[in-house]
Amino acid sequence: MGEKRRTGWEWKVAGWGLRHPLITSAPAAAATGVAYLGPTGAGITIAGAAALAASWYRGHPDSWDTLMAPRIRAIRRRWLSRTYLGPFWSRVMEECGLVTVHRVTGEIQVPRIVRLRSYTTATETIRVRMLVGQTLKSWLEASEALAVGLNADRIAIEKVSPRILSITVQHGESFPEVIVPPEVPTDSELVDPARIWLGETEEGADWIEPVVGQHWLISGASGSGKNSITWGLLRDLAPLIRDGLVRLYTVNPKATEMRKLHGVSYRYAENDAAIALVIKQFWEDMQERKAVLAERGLRTFVMSRETPLCILLIDELGAVTGYGAKELLRAVRQPLALILSQARSLGGTVIGALQEPSKEVLPDRDLFTRRVQLRATSAVHADMTLGDDMHIKGALADQIPNLPESAGIGYVVRERSRTPMQVRAAYANDADIDDIVRVAGWPMSEMASEEETANEEVTANHADDE
Repeated sequence: MGEKRRTGWEWKVAGWGLRHPLITSAPAAAATGVAYLGPTGAGITIAGAAALAASWYRGHPDSWDTLMAPRIRAIRRRWLSRTYLGPFWSRVMEECGLVTVHRVTGEIQVPRIVRLRSYTTATETIRVRMLVGQTLKSWLEASEALAVGLNADRIAIEKVSPRILSITVQHGESFPEVIVPPEVPTDSELVDPARIWLGETEEGADWIEPVVGQHWLISGASGSGKNSITWGLLRDLAPLIRDGLVRLYTVNPKATEMRKLHGVSYRYAENDAAIALVIKQFWEDMQERKAVLAERGLRTFVMSRETPLCILLIDELGAVTGYGAKELLRAVRQPLALILSQARSLGGTVIGALQEPSKEVLPDRDLFTRRVQLRATSAVHADMTLGDDMHIKGALADQIPNLPESAGIGYVVRERSRTPMQVRAAYANDADIDDIVRVAGWPMSEMASEEETANEEVTANHADDE
């Protein structure tokens, strides 16, 4: 039987140096600078570089925060804090059961940090190489213990390659300040319905979502900021609504702030009879659109004034599909299911907001292609809205504070990795909402009159039937 010998320390040091060339080359660069320039020349060079950095930091903070600050934070957190240094990292891995023991030498093997990035002051993302025999499931099962070991408020883990994990570590609040929305665009040419700006992600990037060919489901407890997402959508689409490129069908059973959309909606409803009419009319319009596309030999629609993008906005979806009057449920469930299953390729989009995303309240929730989970009252709501195991993967919607300053914070699912990402929608105040309505206003009073007349007729017929 051969001798059980471990790798020599000098080879470990050499391997570490090869994996971190910038750190190991820094002393050599400093020594070379002193040798060629002398102590005085090297000091002047360093002072000049520091002066340039200070000028950049003070003179153009936006570019500094975008280009330099994340790199400086990453260096500080990787090398100047103990969290990710060898001894502490090895201890955390061992306590969480994420190490293995070499079967011959008995040497403890520790998952190695490949890279660290720090996009914001509250979060960092580390790439870790898994050991042979480990799986994503084993890391997910250890995520709560890992969060404690790293003194983190939240851990989100995703697999980016066969042996590499990306771990988002959140310390404190990712969005300490309310996000101020940009001005409402006034030119339709500046709006891309495939890229609607809603706010920011936990990585400091813009939160962009498509609206064409999608259905949106926005779930969150009362006061979680669902309307921030709705107004964010309407902010970008306002000039398209004005120019007739987008038709808005608004269902507003709560009859609250969405009432301001009455004057800019192609169809608007608050009471049960009118709600049933609007949803039925939306489906009939989609049927007409299907005939138009078939006549033109088109598979999908192209947005134009002749074939506008039609958006069915339902402010409180649960009141329409779950706990409304029986007559309303019978009237809307079939056409709404048909809309969700067939309207996307026809230029129809449903935007639904609700508080409780269970199947009893929303039987057809799986037909929504874009989903947002804001603050929730139960841990299972994240799985109901975003998909199975989203809570254990880091969508801790039930842990978002029930405070006004936390409104608009929630989670979406990354498309490629199917893992949750924290986002925050920009807040639209009353002045912002008035600007949206003003820009979206379009001279189609005859449409509003037609809609009001139809609603009055349906309501009268409904009363006669009773």
